[in-house]
Amino acid sequence: MAILHPDLQDIYDVVLQRNAGEAEFHQAVHEVLDSLGPVVAKHPEYTNAAIIQRMCEPERQIIFRVPWVDDKGVTQLNRGFRVEFNSALGPYKGGLRFHPSVYLGIVKFLGFEQIFKNSLTGLPIGGGKGGSDFDPKGRSDAEIMRFCQSFMTELYRHIGEHTDVPAGDIGVGGREIGYLFGQYKRITNRYESGVLTGKGLSWGGSLVRTEATGYGVVFFAEEILKTRGESFDGKRVVVSGSGNVAIYAVQKVHQLGGKVVAVSDSSGYIVDEDGIDLDLLKDVKEVRRARIEEYVKQRPQARFITGSTIWNVPCDIAIPCATQNELNGDDAKVLAYNGCTIVAEGANMPCSPDAVKVFAETGITFAPGKAANAGGVATSGLEMQQNASRDSWTFEYTENRLQEIMRGVHDRCLETADDYGVPGSYTAGANIAGFIKVADAMLALGVI
Repeated sequence: MAILHPDLQDIYDVVLQRNAGEAEFHQAVHEVLDSLGPVVAKHPEYTNAAIIQRMCEPERQIIFRVPWVDDKGVTQLNRGFRVEFNSALGPYKGGLRFHPSVYLGIVKFLGFEQIFKNSLTGLPIGGGKGGSDFDPKGRSDAEIMRFCQSFMTELYRHIGEHTDVPAGDIGVGGREIGYLFGQYKRITNRYESGVLTGKGLSWGGSLVRTEATGYGVVFFAEEILKTRGESFDGKRVVVSGSGNVAIYAVQKVHQLGGKVVAVSDSSGYIVDEDGIDLDLLKDVKEVRRARIEEYVKQRPQARFITGSTIWNVPCDIAIPCATQNELNGDDAKVLAYNGCTIVAEGANMPCSPDAVKVFAETGITFAPGKAANAGGVATSGLEMQQNASRDSWTFEYTENRLQEIMRGVHDRCLETADDYGVPGSYTAGANIAGFIKVADAMLALGVI
């Protein structure tokens, strides 16, 4: 890892000591601190008020057991988490992840990233994250309902539309949000629409929320292309993953004139030189919930590849949308060799530090997740606005608002990078711009 400013290294050493064994959280903190040297030099008031130390320490960490009964009548036990990281700008906002890999370090890394991501949107929302090591794969709807009800039976006392507003993430879609909201309503006897986002359209959800993260990362990449006088027309794109974010990134790339030639899941990846058939992909992954290999059975010109990495597929633009640290330094070298010019993160921290270093060395423009994938939380914020006003917006209006927000995030990153002597660095611009807004709010609110 890069050498930090001396004042920041001391802060980072304390983070390592206090949060032992939480590698993902360490990585996320280091990545932000690496950008803040010029900030502490220009703003000694942040150091004097211990703003950075306070920002690295969650305001509240909640861990609880989640007992539930499976379809065989056997009692199962999982662990639930909610890390309410920073509320200087507004109520905590961030998703819930249900996946076997979830532990406190993952939730803290995601919550820390969420502080800056939410700040960059310009909306009045703080940062938080939560989830469980529960695995919804292979579970019946009834089992998922019972788990969600047990999870919410503890979580409900910690959330509220003016306190903490969870949403979905990996393993938590409209089905899970429905079960969670139903239990919240049952326990509290309140129809508090604004307590969760990602809801169904018939009961308080927002149009474009399903598409938002995937659309948003493509809108951000489009803004990068505009700075070069280019567009998506004729661009060859690779998108990792095949979940919600990846699917709608594919859709928006195709709408803007590009061609996505490869997508993946945990079993391997497919290459379709004619362009990914979006309807077939949705059928395989959203309707049948099957492995990506099923795509090839109905699309004989496509190839399914395993035992390799999707980043071997030549492309102009890479959009990693799967999970953290999925793209490493060797992958980055292959992308550069094959002529890739832009990497925009659709997932949270999918590029390892070694990969980011290679991007810088080879001239690949890198858009970090806290900026590029802010579309999901931005549209969650728009859903909160609609819930608060008992209103409902059209798809076109909401998509336009999303595009405006992503354009604003892009421009804010570039302008801030220029102001702090790192022109063209979206990473530094995102970290500094996101940090300063939260830091100023923390100064205004006093030592709390």
